Amino acid sequence: MTRYLALLITLTCIVLPVAIFGQSAFQSNFDHFSTGFPLEGVHRTTDCASCHVGGIFQGTPRQCASCHSRAGLVKATPVPMDHILSTTQCEDCHRETSWAPVTRVDHTQVIGSCDSCHNGVKAGGKSPNHIASSNQCGDCHISTAWSSARFDHFNVTGSCISCHNGSTAPGKNTGHINTTDVCEDCHTTTFWGLIVRVDHFDVIGTCSSCHNGTIAIGKNPTHITSNNVCEDCHTSNAWIPANFDHATITSNCSGCHNGSTATGKNTGHINTTNICEDCHNNTSWSPVIRVDHFNVLGACSSCHNGTIAIGKNPTHIASNNICEDCHTSNAWIPANFDHATITSNCSGCHNGSTATGRDASHINTTNVCEDCHNNTSWSPVIRVDHFQVLGTCSSCHNNTIAAGKNPTHIASGNNCEDCHTTNAWIPANFDHATITGNCSSCHNGSIATGKNAGHIQTNAECDNCHLKTAWIPAGFDHNNITAPCSSCHNGTTATGQDGGHFITAQDCIACHNTSAWLPDTFRHTTLSYEPLDHSGNLSCTACHLGNSAAVSWSSPTYLPDCAGCHGNDYDPGEDDHNGLSADRNCTGSGCHRISDREW
Repeated sequence: MTRYLALLITLTCIVLPVAIFGQSAFQSNFDHFSTGFPLEGVHRTTDCASCHVGGIFQGTPRQCASCHSRAGLVKATPVPMDHILSTTQCEDCHRETSWAPVTRVDHTQVIGSCDSCHNGVKAGGKSPNHIASSNQCGDCHISTAWSSARFDHFNVTGSCISCHNGSTAPGKNTGHINTTDVCEDCHTTTFWGLIVRVDHFDVIGTCSSCHNGTIAIGKNPTHITSNNVCEDCHTSNAWIPANFDHATITSNCSGCHNGSTATGKNTGHINTTNICEDCHNNTSWSPVIRVDHFNVLGACSSCHNGTIAIGKNPTHIASNNICEDCHTSNAWIPANFDHATITSNCSGCHNGSTATGRDASHINTTNVCEDCHNNTSWSPVIRVDHFQVLGTCSSCHNNTIAAGKNPTHIASGNNCEDCHTTNAWIPANFDHATITGNCSSCHNGSIATGKNAGHIQTNAECDNCHLKTAWIPAGFDHNNITAPCSSCHNGTTATGQDGGHFITAQDCIACHNTSAWLPDTFRHTTLSYEPLDHSGNLSCTACHLGNSAAVSWSSPTYLPDCAGCHGNDYDPGEDDHNGLSADRNCTGSGCHRISDREW
């Protein structure tokens, strides 16, 4: 009985732990957090007995390395053989929730050099385009930030090439220009590329080995044609300005300026010989300011066409393109054409094509130019041969093309030839012999001169007074007039009495005569005496105070005798006087005469 009880107790001790530990903390009601070691990740589902070996709870290790090792009591996953060399602080890189992969490495727990991990297998190593360098990553990189990397050259005492030799650090690449190994003359430790200054003393080879448009700037598209010996013109101190020293050149220009060695004549160059120096000089190749025409090949117009060189300007006379007919290469102006060898007439050339012809405003003429023009002075024309003029005189003599009628010209039509001749414009003479009409049919102020503003009033025909041989003086023949004067001299047909004329009904002939209008010759025919015979040349108004036929008598009782005017002058006390009534006719007594100055 006792033996069976002992067996039961033993079995119970064996079976009971299995029942207890055959589950995880996640499946039990035990609060593992209360132990101070909360279970996370895989630990939550791990069998309790896996960590609490032999049912021992107290003193179970809490550090990762205590369990995750090959020598530990707890048989957890050990550190793999290829694990990087590090401390045992697993939790600095791993997490309970996600043991692998590791997304962050605390480099303070890593033991060894960077490249022991960063070898491209365990961790990222140098990329294919990494600069050539040693494996001392720490020289450029830091564990807190892999990029950007920077190398502190401060402590470097050797030359660049001692490291930058293509092994320890990047050296000159295959496209590097041919130079010495003194890197620092062009590069700096703060900025390796782009190179902004090249020390040409370290460059080996010709300029063009670099200045080829690929490695460095070469000749631009507008560069003059030249060989590739840059240093002939340029210096390494200053590329521009470039200057070629011609002082040592002994050959002629075209020996080099042939389009290969140096710029030659371009496609637009005029046709010339190759004696460049006759037009160009080596201090200023362009523009050319003087052309030696002896070296020009071809006709003048091949250059003087308005494109290559000055051609005919818009005002040039019409001509062919044989410039040398008038111009010379010594002096373009003045131009002179030698007509001495011309045997044809002017219009043979002066036809508007070969040479200037008649312009649009030229008068209408024949083509015999030489009758008016001469070859020494084409214009102005100082003499016109009217035999070559076509059309009427007035087609030219209109004051525009040629002198026309001046402002004082007599009124006339435009048939100049009626009075003028082409031999002499002055004097002018009109032949009236063929005129059948009366004068006023022409002398009406339009066709020919008519009566001017001061002409006497008349409607008589001109030839009654004027002659066609001499217009002035004018004379009128009254011998054929039978009517009284006033029938014409009425102020309309002919001049009549003016405003101050004596008022009378007498006809003009009583005072005037046809041979001379003045002086007047009136005589008193109705009196026994002539009052005009009084001495002192009495005027009519001395008696006719009202300038009319009526007389103002001072003693009208005695009119028309002398006493009618002189009654107040009578002296009755005179011994010979018999009384005024008896002596009223003073001249009848024989004592007085009207012609005596002293009465």
